[in-house]
Amino acid sequence: MNNGKENILGTEKIGKLIGIFAIPCIISMLVNSLYNIVDQIFIGWGVGMLGNGATNVVFPFSVIALAISLMFGDGASSYLSLKLGEKNKEEASKGVFNGLCGCAIVAIVFTILALLFLPQLLNFFGCTDELRSYATDYGRIITFGLFFVMLATSMGSIIRADGSPKYSMISMVLGAVLNIILDPILIFKFHMGVEGAAWATVISQFITFLINLFYLKKFKTVSLVKENRKWSWTVLKKVVFLGISSFITQICIVFVISISNNLLGKYGAGSQYGKEIPIAVLGIVVKVSQILNSIVLGLAIGAQPIYGYNYGAKKLDRVKQTLKIVLTISVIITTLALLLFQLIPDKLILLFGSGDANYIEFACLTFRIYLMLVICNGIQIPAGIFFQAIGKSSRSAVLSLSRQILFLLPAMIILSSIFGLMGVLYAGPVADGLSFLLSVCFLRQEIKNLNKWHSTIENEDDEEEIVNVSNRGVVITISREYGSGGRYVGRLVAEKMGIGFYDKKIVKQLSKELGFLEEYIENIEQKREDLDSFNNGYYAGLSNADVLYLKEAEIIKDLAKSSCVIVGRCADYVLKEKENVIKIFIYSRMEDKIKRATKYYGVSKKEASSVINKINKLRRKHYKFYTGDDWDDKSHYDLCINSDILGVEKTADLICDFIKEKINDKSDDC
Repeated sequence: MNNGKENILGTEKIGKLIGIFAIPCIISMLVNSLYNIVDQIFIGWGVGMLGNGATNVVFPFSVIALAISLMFGDGASSYLSLKLGEKNKEEASKGVFNGLCGCAIVAIVFTILALLFLPQLLNFFGCTDELRSYATDYGRIITFGLFFVMLATSMGSIIRADGSPKYSMISMVLGAVLNIILDPILIFKFHMGVEGAAWATVISQFITFLINLFYLKKFKTVSLVKENRKWSWTVLKKVVFLGISSFITQICIVFVISISNNLLGKYGAGSQYGKEIPIAVLGIVVKVSQILNSIVLGLAIGAQPIYGYNYGAKKLDRVKQTLKIVLTISVIITTLALLLFQLIPDKLILLFGSGDANYIEFACLTFRIYLMLVICNGIQIPAGIFFQAIGKSSRSAVLSLSRQILFLLPAMIILSSIFGLMGVLYAGPVADGLSFLLSVCFLRQEIKNLNKWHSTIENEDDEEEIVNVSNRGVVITISREYGSGGRYVGRLVAEKMGIGFYDKKIVKQLSKELGFLEEYIENIEQKREDLDSFNNGYYAGLSNADVLYLKEAEIIKDLAKSSCVIVGRCADYVLKEKENVIKIFIYSRMEDKIKRATKYYGVSKKEASSVINKINKLRRKHYKFYTGDDWDDKSHYDLCINSDILGVEKTADLICDFIKEKINDKSDDC
């Protein structure tokens, strides 16, 4: 991967790189936000406050549709990128086909259910009696068009992964521009009210759908010919697994909207503002803040490849410089926004139509209170993306979910029970402040440790050498439990057979070709955390872990041209199409694994059991993610052996005898 792009990531000025990568991301994020905000503006002027309240009640339908479409779209795009990296275009095509078919089927089911249960769902989302007629009219039309919206969104994700982000962005922009044109025509000229706004949204997104549909005929990387249009539950499950994080993130928003609407209606009823004003106003304020967040998020995502490459290459000064620039720009943006929200909230709310004194008063309160600490988003959002880019999945996932789930919802429920309607508003700065403090704690610790690398868990210092590489036409892959002695067994087998042995030598080759430090590679390869899946959604392409896996696969296929022993790294799966590959799985009892871990790997006896279980769990998840199979499923292997029964020396002898017998059997068959 010594290409121009990587050289730029490691050498070009940071400011220029951020501009190159961040601007397209910011534009895409803004376009997504504009659909909702534009409807609010025209509905506010054409219908009034009740119209805005109704659209806020219906908004969860769009979020659920977005969650489903991103699950299939982001999942299929990740599957496409991985399979293309494996040079398996047929499987990549199946991923695209199954992702789009899965989205279409679920879209039809969701649309039917939403239309059938529209009144009940509106109640769940906090609809009041005065909003009901508007919400029903708007919701029925929006729901009718969900099929096209969902497929358009899924196709957009796949088109970006196919290497055409500009095409995807143009289709989105054209849809947004058309929505802006149609809104005033249908609302004001044809006097269609909220129905006009709904039709404007549906028509514009249908056009985006048609533009994206046209692209399917001219894919750059795969072909959706008849042979590749094969339904596969296995592929679909993999696509869904890859995209599930995007689904969960969006569904969390649905719960936040539903609970906040219900709380606003409940406590607003006993105030001077009534039920409808709080629901309408908070919906507008949240969507205005989403415009701000989309800019910050686009900036942070744009910096993601810069973080990832330079962190892997241990160019720590560039990592810190990038983080500093991103945080500085983000804080400047959020500070300017804070000044607007505090100084001219009355002017901002008037963009969305006029209202009575209570409406204006509550809008000013909401802007000033709910967004009181919006400046904190300039730290919290970039921090989550930063940790994702450097492979700290747990911290990234916690930061991504912290504001909405960990802090905002509990704060709304608790504070509203004490302070009523104002408690719902004060939950905003409480959540922003707590997520900010958490982000700062994580960032400070990471900056302190940035120049320190975690030592590899499995610490074996012996050098690997290729001895008497012959062309006997056999490759042995060794999968092994941590502490089973599998690596040493593999080395003995290679020595006894006079063939190459590859484990850490692969790390050295990866370091040479990718520019990543060996210790960084050892820290992230063959390991997948539980929370890694929550980070897939923000990646525009492949993560560093994906890049490592794909490059390892290339190296393994090259090494397998000659007889050798290859340890771990899904080698049995990578070489599944190659003849004369013998797949070995080595395991042992826990007490024996503990002995080896304490004696050879420097693990304390007290912690040995948990360390062994953790590493085996990481290997299992890594294997499952990239192969779709179970790492310890014995049916995948030609020989599974307990190294404790005979000891490592005789285990190696047994494997050699097994290999000779298997080779002889194949010779006899010929």
